[in-house]
Amino acid sequence: MSLLDRLQEMTVIVADTGDIESIRRHRPRDATTNPSLLLAAARMPQYRHLVEAALAGCSSAPSCSTSDRRDCLEKLSVNFGREILGIIPGRVSVEVDASLSFDAAGTLAAARRLISLFEASGIARERVLIKIAATWEGITAARQLEREEIRCNLTLLFSFAQAAACAEAGVRLISPFVGRILDWHQAQLGVEKIPPTEDPGVASVQRIYNYYRCLGYETEVMGASFRNIGEILELAGCDLLTISPQLLRELESRDGDLPRRLDPGRAREMDLERVILDEKEFRWLLNEDAMATEKLSEGIRKFHADTLLLLDYLEGLLAERS
Repeated sequence: MSLLDRLQEMTVIVADTGDIESIRRHRPRDATTNPSLLLAAARMPQYRHLVEAALAGCSSAPSCSTSDRRDCLEKLSVNFGREILGIIPGRVSVEVDASLSFDAAGTLAAARRLISLFEASGIARERVLIKIAATWEGITAARQLEREEIRCNLTLLFSFAQAAACAEAGVRLISPFVGRILDWHQAQLGVEKIPPTEDPGVASVQRIYNYYRCLGYETEVMGASFRNIGEILELAGCDLLTISPQLLRELESRDGDLPRRLDPGRAREMDLERVILDEKEFRWLLNEDAMATEKLSEGIRKFHADTLLLLDYLEGLLAERS
């Protein structure tokens, strides 16, 4: 059996791509998108019809209003999400605009709009996860959305404080970014490589998983942002892992045994204390974690920059019509 087959026996595999053909090839249960992936996919000729459908009804540049721009982006996200859901049996994650990362009310409104668009096209809300940056405001919005049965995926998660707050908010799923944590530590240490068994990103997910399962939280843990298959194999048994097509191919091409690294039974035997944070404590702990503070800010900026590039691309198509 391939390592991918072994991994799928104990962990749900999620495709980390907006490329629908890649999802079709690897047949994951779930899939996740973000502005960077949507930008790449939107530029592919085979998905032009999804882009054109999102632009329908939008005013041509330069008269395109802020609400038109927002509507085009959200329709594009839903169009890709709906297409992906036609292939996979599970859920798709669709991201709220990163510019709303510190706006709880704005995040609530955007999430409700996205779910309404999915439901209007015949997709049940249970099949959609709204991706929100794991800021205090994002977690606050997610708490309310979960009460409305709008399921959330808290992304750009780099610290235990973020994970603890998400669990208390009752979010459905979190996405700890393994590879970006590794990147930061390699840069700080001035080294090119850290073994997977010593990888700080892997250790972060292991800690969070054991904490959740020990204390009975229902929040799912989905490791994300991998740099190599060694990181993935060290997290075998995690609830979900979202993996790029390149690393999926590598796992598929290699055979071998794969021991389970994360196990809910072992986690329940641990003696761990519950951590409940108010806003002041959350912000202080995040501030004290230089890596998490830097990577969270950087991630929000990067997603926002790619959103702006995607908007420029869409506006260019609109301009061609005028």
